[in-house]
Amino acid sequence: MNKNINKILLSGLLLGSAMVMTSCGEDYLETKPTESINYPTAFATVDNCYKVLNGVAKSMTIQHSNYGNGFCGENAIMRLYENYPSQDYYYNEYASGWAAIHNQTMHTNKNTIYNHYAWYYYYQIIAQANIIINRIDNVEGAEADKKFIKASALTFRAYGYEKLIHYYCVRWKDSNNGTAQGLPLRLDESTGDLAPSTMAQVYTQIYKDLDDAISLFDESGIKRKAGQCWIPNLNVAHAVYARAALYKEDYQTALNHAKLAEVGYPLMSNSDYAAGFCRPTSEWIFGSYGSADENNWYWSFGTQYSCNGYYASNSQNGAGTIGRELINRIPDEDFRKSLFLTESGLGIDASNPAQVQQTVGYIGVDNNGTRWIITDMEAYSKAKAYVDEHAAPGLDAPYQFGIYHLGAHLKFYVFDMPGVGYLPFIRTSEMLLIEAECYYFLGDDAAAQDALVRLNAGSGRNPGYTCSKTGQDLFNEIADYRALELWGEGFQWSDLKRWKLPVVRHGWDEGGNAHPAVAITIQPTDANNWTWEVPKAETDYNGGYTDINGPTAE
Repeated sequence: MNKNINKILLSGLLLGSAMVMTSCGEDYLETKPTESINYPTAFATVDNCYKVLNGVAKSMTIQHSNYGNGFCGENAIMRLYENYPSQDYYYNEYASGWAAIHNQTMHTNKNTIYNHYAWYYYYQIIAQANIIINRIDNVEGAEADKKFIKASALTFRAYGYEKLIHYYCVRWKDSNNGTAQGLPLRLDESTGDLAPSTMAQVYTQIYKDLDDAISLFDESGIKRKAGQCWIPNLNVAHAVYARAALYKEDYQTALNHAKLAEVGYPLMSNSDYAAGFCRPTSEWIFGSYGSADENNWYWSFGTQYSCNGYYASNSQNGAGTIGRELINRIPDEDFRKSLFLTESGLGIDASNPAQVQQTVGYIGVDNNGTRWIITDMEAYSKAKAYVDEHAAPGLDAPYQFGIYHLGAHLKFYVFDMPGVGYLPFIRTSEMLLIEAECYYFLGDDAAAQDALVRLNAGSGRNPGYTCSKTGQDLFNEIADYRALELWGEGFQWSDLKRWKLPVVRHGWDEGGNAHPAVAITIQPTDANNWTWEVPKAETDYNGGYTDINGPTAE
């Protein structure tokens, strides 16, 4: 039996109440057990309201147990909705088992948890934000605090709706200028029937929430506490605005807000870049909290997808590899390229099956029954030496199991086992890439080139980088560096969707490194136009969909 989506949303409201006293860091005080929390307690003081806000942030990282293992907020979205179905992220050891997600064959299955999860998760964030937005004005306390809290909650709500559009709505370019079906706009604590608004109406609300948030942040005069990257601030509001406007193809608006989002968050150095992506750096505008005292254990991102996490340390599964064709287009002198095991970096011949076992991309090894045997000690030794040389200082060594994949990353690490670390959600680099893309579509090639130079040369990631490309070549350059810079952070599927470009994955025989189970081309019109159907749990029980979709099946 399908669970009523209204009850799911109600559970999100209750979770927001239950979580108000949980902490995302030592700055928050110990309080009474969550079982005794109620709305009057939660909204008795602005201090408690800060904890309610903290609870929304916590919901972005915890295990949502009603969905089973691995559904841990933004972590799951990055993996299942963005990385796996994209073009240049491979997890080849598990490719055949996850082929349905990689190949986008489940978008019309309205009953699967993979269809349902993103809807539940983001509406939970929205529901919790609504509690704050609709109650904070009546709380006793300083007006400045109340304005900051409300602004953060408005930003959370806009963040949720912006992400939902990616997965459950058509591309803006296919929306007939926004008249296509959007989302139910829940702006209060009600859980009754509600028809979906149009996409244009949803974007209008996102823009309004962020305009209000920006004004309230400015009026409050309060800055986010140092290091608390999980709490939205003024920069996060501008960044979410830039994302929403980019997806809506409102390029001037996106450009304006991307520039504002960057203020005070300079690009990190190469040494910070190579420090493991598990602790915030100067350019982390928004991210998760990560600590061993709030450990998701085997379902955290780092457990499976960090190069020194549990899986990479205890099995041949690796931790994810970059697309061979993409990384080979990046100049060897680019610092970011050194964070992947590439043919040029290792000095091996990937087309030689003695050096690289094709299909799954193991370097210098072959699978003989249940034993791994070295077939090319020189290739294997080069890979081991490269990994040892480029390991992040002060952290456990990567790939301790001793099996290496071509394209394996040295980007994401953990600082405690099995997978403890922070995760970035929004970085300054993304904002610079939004600048480049907006300038391109606004017809200013020179400014787009300059944005790429600032990202690549100005940061020191490739000091010799220049760009004089124009037209389609310039767009391809922007796309390549967006794929490289943001690799593994959960972007490329949405990028390709909004650009209306295919996913093209080639196997070894065609110059790529995709497992045969996922070495396919997915056209923009395939996979339900890359749009997840609205979950049956919503359409069956939300009567607002009845007039649109007709009677629902029993």
